[in-house]
Amino acid sequence: MPIKYLHTMVRVKDLDASIAFYKLLGLVERRRTENEGGRFTLVFLCPPGMDDGHADVELTYNWDGDDALPSDSRHFGHLAYTVENIYEMCQHLMDNGVTINRPPRDGNMAFVRSPDNISIELLQEGDALAPAEPWASMENTGHW
Repeated sequence: MPIKYLHTMVRVKDLDASIAFYKLLGLVERRRTENEGGRFTLVFLCPPGMDDGHADVELTYNWDGDDALPSDSRHFGHLAYTVENIYEMCQHLMDNGVTINRPPRDGNMAFVRSPDNISIELLQEGDALAPAEPWASMENTGHW
């Protein structure tokens, strides 16, 4: 029986901060649903050009708050994206106040966290880049 991947849903406490973070990664808002009866908002984001719904992240925001949202969402795992230049992406994120939890010391992989503690894995598209500073000697910050 065939199946089709639809999206990954993450609950968020601050919709605007979460949207801003995912836009820093390069995602674009594809669709938004406001549900008055259920008192929630769904925002679907995807990589540019992927507006067919493939590889969506669904941000679910409950209007009345979400106190049950864990402070550490490690049970979720992570979202993973390839990037054209991992060093440029990590510098862009740092310049915008995002902590690089696992720097791309190997020129291939880094981890950051969303405002809601969702781990985001960034992978270099194609071959790893040559090790470069400041990344090669940068220590981990927190956990990822």
